[in-house]
Amino acid sequence: MATKISDQLQQLSLELRFEPTPKRIRALLGEHVVLDSRRAVIVWEPRRMVPCYAVPADGVVGVLSPAAPPEPTPLAPPVLHPGIPFSGHSTPGESLDVSVGGLTAEAAAFRFDDPDLAGYLAFDPAAFSWLEEDDAVQSHPRDPFHRVDIRHSCRHIRVSSNGTVLAESTSPVMVFETGMAERSYLPPAHVDWSQLIATDTVTLCPYKGAASYWRLAGASGGDVAWSYQEPLPLAGEIAGLVCFYDNLVDVEEL
Repeated sequence: MATKISDQLQQLSLELRFEPTPKRIRALLGEHVVLDSRRAVIVWEPRRMVPCYAVPADGVVGVLSPAAPPEPTPLAPPVLHPGIPFSGHSTPGESLDVSVGGLTAEAAAFRFDDPDLAGYLAFDPAAFSWLEEDDAVQSHPRDPFHRVDIRHSCRHIRVSSNGTVLAESTSPVMVFETGMAERSYLPPAHVDWSQLIATDTVTLCPYKGAASYWRLAGASGGDVAWSYQEPLPLAGEIAGLVCFYDNLVDVEEL
């Protein structure tokens, strides 16, 4: 019987998963090195889609101490949203504070009870600055099984809100990203900028880089569009292009 791979991966998301990485991994708290290891693994806790790094204890430079008990975190959803803090663990273990150079990151490390990860400690991606070899890592580790495919297209895409056209193009760039809905990125010349107002929102993606955002002019709602002005090399072809949330405005293929 044939197997749909994505279904199998979805089932695996309920388990504690890890994958070794050959890269040298370092983390810094301020200017101080917290860990330095060539034997790191990438770890996904059960129901978490966003991974973190874990390293053997001999790669940890910072001082570890027991953390205060965390606030209870509801773990009912089938998938833990990336916004749920690192301290909301979904597998047994011990939360630890990390101290170095007079600085402390509270509950920023985690010692697993799982025997297959015995001796390894996971670290909060958001609490430290990270390096893979000598290159900075944004947001969280890249998933080695995650792809971002960028393709130029002649689809006719129209974006509107309450009947007002916000953008329309027959030369979008389509982005197909593992586990995500397909996205249409449109040239800025094909956007009606009188309908949008820039906001202060900035988000980081480990695959695409830092995104800036816009909301609808004359509306009190949140951000409806974003763009990577200076994307990471992997996503260089979408530099300056604009994408819209299809659940907040109408994105049609004509």
